[in-house]
Amino acid sequence: MPSPLLKEKSRKLLSAAGITINGDQPYDIVIHDERLYRQVFLGGSLALGEAYMDGWWDVERLDKFFTKVLAAGLRTKVGRFRSVLQSAAHILFNRQSIRRAFEVGERHYDIGNDLYVAMLDKRMTYTCGYWDKANTLDEAQEHKLDLICRKLGLRPGQNILDIGCGWGSFAKFAAEKYGVSVTGVTISKEQAALARKLCEGLPVEIILTDYRNIEGMFDHIVSVGMFEHVGYKNYRTYMEVAERHLKDGGLFLLHTIGGNTSIVATDPWIDRYIFPNGMLPSIRQIGGAIEGLFVMEDWHNFGPDYDKTLMAWHRNFNEHWPELQAAYDERFFRMWNYYLLLCAASFRARQNQLWQIVLSKKGVPGGYTTVR
Repeated sequence: MPSPLLKEKSRKLLSAAGITINGDQPYDIVIHDERLYRQVFLGGSLALGEAYMDGWWDVERLDKFFTKVLAAGLRTKVGRFRSVLQSAAHILFNRQSIRRAFEVGERHYDIGNDLYVAMLDKRMTYTCGYWDKANTLDEAQEHKLDLICRKLGLRPGQNILDIGCGWGSFAKFAAEKYGVSVTGVTISKEQAALARKLCEGLPVEIILTDYRNIEGMFDHIVSVGMFEHVGYKNYRTYMEVAERHLKDGGLFLLHTIGGNTSIVATDPWIDRYIFPNGMLPSIRQIGGAIEGLFVMEDWHNFGPDYDKTLMAWHRNFNEHWPELQAAYDERFFRMWNYYLLLCAASFRARQNQLWQIVLSKKGVPGGYTTVR
């Protein structure tokens, strides 16, 4: 039986966020196993996520539930001891060292191209879309890729470095639409294999390597959705790599999720089950990393667009689940839905942001013209 004290404390915390235990609203939590109360107070967000994967609780609309939880700041009120231990581990060790660089590729990006083909847009773009004038996921991703190309001012014949190229969506788009050659690097074997196939016949080279092993000089550099894997101990190194391989007069566009505060560790559940060793940078951390290396020409935040993107992925995933479930079990189904809807809520509650930052080495003569 649960502790009456913990049950009442849970009721009060959730009530402050407008959530009723076993209520009738789509964002109300339904408890199937009352061991949940003790587990969450001891284990925080990790225990909450694991309990959901095990079927201990449900919510009709997880995205709405987490939007309320995050907006009310409830994540900081349970599981503090575990959070302290995790932060200490990130402080003591470089969780994103070269030795560990391929871990996220193996545990996240390599789990199955069939999953990502079903979930993503037709170009296989696993980053935030740009929904300003888009009505579909395919349009939002094409608009995002074109926005990047326009911000960089790509011209035919230029050589572009794509750090964290994924399945080659930017490389293929830029080569086809703007006539550039692209060198893409990734730490995922499955991404590299499919990217090479998708970009066949184009001036695109896909290399399986860590960013710290990049060679060559490039007219421009782009990095879309990779900086979240770098880690705060390596931000300066990452910027030094970009500066070293960017030609004078070139631009570096960094597309990254960002957080409102400076942290040294990510959410424990996300770290264990989705993105091992990942973490979100803050404005201050990015600013410190670029100081003395780059001039910040433009900083564009369209974080709410990630909410729309994640909800589109969630719809695709669930629509295609009947054809995926032979390869993935029910616990994975619950885990993946939890991941997508938790992340959607984090952007809806404005806890996370999506930044596109344009950097130059010595400043654009006469000033950079903002592109939207």
